Amino acid sequence: MFQVTFSEQSMSELNKLDKLAQLDALDPISNLTAEDLAHPREPLGRFHRGKDEFYRLRASDHRFYFKVQGDTLHILYILHKNSLEDFLLRNKLPVSEQQLVEQHSKFWKYLESLTK
Repeated sequence: MFQVTFSEQSMSELNKLDKLAQLDALDPISNLTAEDLAHPREPLGRFHRGKDEFYRLRASDHRFYFKVQGDTLHILYILHKNSLEDFLLRNKLPVSEQQLVEQHSKFWKYLESLTK
């Protein structure tokens, strides 16, 4: 069993969900085993960016992007499955963490402006 830690972005996204949705979203990642990581199958995927190895796990309407650090799964991002940021990460396009955060906040500000 792995310990799970969260980046600032992932905690922020997780806190936006109600408590029951949080539990549903976290259940798949909390049940991952070393065997699952060694031989990923849907809904789990593995990809490389440079020399770093990342994993993606689909859970309900979100995707968790994380790295394995010993006995810890460090969740870097939690993204909605239909977001631009998720598309960029899934397609392994070169984007820095700062660009991802900037795009994310601009995207949500744009959506909020549409409701006014």
